[in-house]
Amino acid sequence: MRAVISSVAALIAAVVLGGCGYSVGPIGHPQLKTVAVAPVANETLSYNAAAQMRNLLSECFTTDGTMKLVSATQADCIVYASVKEVTISEVSWSSNDDDDYQPNEWRCRVKVNYSVIIPGRGKPLIKERSVTGSAEFVTGPDLESSRLNGMRQAMFDASKTIVSNITEAW
Repeated sequence: MRAVISSVAALIAAVVLGGCGYSVGPIGHPQLKTVAVAPVANETLSYNAAAQMRNLLSECFTTDGTMKLVSATQADCIVYASVKEVTISEVSWSSNDDDDYQPNEWRCRVKVNYSVIIPGRGKPLIKERSVTGSAEFVTGPDLESSRLNGMRQAMFDASKTIVSNITEAW
């Protein structure tokens, strides 16, 4: 008797939930299947920021999987981005026995503007928007390497937001 009741309950749940309009799969725009990432502009003094941002945007599109990453000549839409700001600030300090305080934890914040263009159209699909990304990192043996890794983490944070805004904005 319990088996019959649970089977009927499962059947009713399947019918009710099946008719709610839920679907499994990508939620991106149905006409946009491919995307390209144009070369990124670097408007800061941080070296290699443009290359890092473009690589991370490409990586995020690839791992998201909603749209296939292709060249600009084959893409349904093209993402244009520019790194506007990279700031690094101290978060916490440590001291030694001589009461000398040195920063040991840092925060990197990046600001990136982006837009999405459909080739052949006069006006953009997504007008220029601004996103920020941030990350905290500690001072390692080489402070410059730590800063670059912190900037990369912050750009990854911004890239995830950009990809999400593009693929889920519909």
